[in-house]
Amino acid sequence: MREAYWPLILVLLLGVGFGVFAVLASALLGPKRPDSIKLSPYECGLDPIGDARAPFFIHYYIVALLFLVFDIEVVFTYPWAVSFKRLGLFGFLEMVVFIAIFLAIFVYVWGRGALEWE
Repeated sequence: MREAYWPLILVLLLGVGFGVFAVLASALLGPKRPDSIKLSPYECGLDPIGDARAPFFIHYYIVALLFLVFDIEVVFTYPWAVSFKRLGLFGFLEMVVFIAIFLAIFVYVWGRGALEWE
């Protein structure tokens, strides 16, 4: 039974070894030319203006998360569509429930105004 784990252990050791090798090689072989601009906290050359903890517009992130949620819905409908005939009526009803849940989420999000760009 233990011999079945040796390929997994070998792949794990190779992955960790490659990661350690890459980090060490870049630290040893990489160029080291620090100057005052690179050592400053802002490499763009501009002094920071205002407080770093100022509120910012998060609507973009909400729209991106909603896109991911509905994109996952599409990903889950593809295997269902491929095996639609084999699943029969039960598979169809399960997908109707799945899509109804996402439709309810969509109506809720739309009603809350999360899709409105202001």
